[in-house]
Amino acid sequence: MQQTWLTVRLRCTPFSFYLDRRVPWVMLAMLLVTMGMMVLSIGTGEYPIAPIDVIRTILGMPIGNEDYQFVVNTLRVPRVLVAWFVGISLGISGAIIQGLTRNPLASPELTGVTAGASFAAVTILVLVPSIPVSILPFAAFGGGFGVAVLLYLLSWNKGDSPIRLVLIGIGLTAILSAFTTFVTTFGEINAVQRALVWLTGSVYGSGWDEVCTILPWVVIFLPLALLNSRNLNILHLGEDVARGLGSAVIQQRSILLFTSVALAASVVTVAGTIGFVGLIAPHISRRLVGPAHEGVLPVSAFVGGMIVVGADLIGRTIFAPIEVPAGVITAIIGAPFFMYLLYHQRNK
Repeated sequence: MQQTWLTVRLRCTPFSFYLDRRVPWVMLAMLLVTMGMMVLSIGTGEYPIAPIDVIRTILGMPIGNEDYQFVVNTLRVPRVLVAWFVGISLGISGAIIQGLTRNPLASPELTGVTAGASFAAVTILVLVPSIPVSILPFAAFGGGFGVAVLLYLLSWNKGDSPIRLVLIGIGLTAILSAFTTFVTTFGEINAVQRALVWLTGSVYGSGWDEVCTILPWVVIFLPLALLNSRNLNILHLGEDVARGLGSAVIQQRSILLFTSVALAASVVTVAGTIGFVGLIAPHISRRLVGPAHEGVLPVSAFVGGMIVVGADLIGRTIFAPIEVPAGVITAIIGAPFFMYLLYHQRNK
């Protein structure tokens, strides 16, 4: 019988992984599809560019039109990169939260993490409009992490209940959304307008500054999430089982929660609130590679990246020249999926 698992060991480190053999092939397929969508997105717009010319421009090969260099490398490549990094971060963050809460309905926006990050970032944008963009990720992280800690404190009752976590998270989301609306009501009109456009969830106008803002967070916290995927498998079994297996529950949960919030907060700072990606991506990943988080986390990253890149492409083209924010497209797709999950989980 053919072995279905691959063993991956990192030399001189205590880390090792068991990967389903499907994981590398699924990731490769996702990467190829995403790259194709990126090339198509870069070539689409009021100044259309053929896919072969897009590739030649990115690779620095000589082409006949000098305008391509500016349109591709300055205007469009940063946008698709931001969309991809946003999807990667949301996919990983959603997979971690679903694993920690043991609830398939959990996601950053449904547990209040995104709302906390948005409230902190909007408050900064409205009250201190001249603040450097590089400060926003730390403000958003503080808001998101504070909500995550509050969520666990309010839901703790001789253990953490998955359904209680989600219900309290929905309540916190409603409260923080109200606070966000309150802040925007009394702010200066230009700052408020900027914050409201940003809250719709869009990568419109993203440049290399936004790429440089989100990239360090992805580079740091993506490997941290993958290295702790085995711990997430143990925590997913429940606290009592995890303690019985010798797991340092509080420490491991804190690291994973910190990682999830950091990734979600980085998204809020560059793209606002893009919902349902963290809910959908882990479900698709588990269908493709099984429930083990060593495979679910990286595949969720690739699925999330593909969803956001595709949503941005659809939003740019469906009513062109009017652009629909990517967050609106993901909501149109994700809301029915969430209703399906609610229906499917009604008796569980």
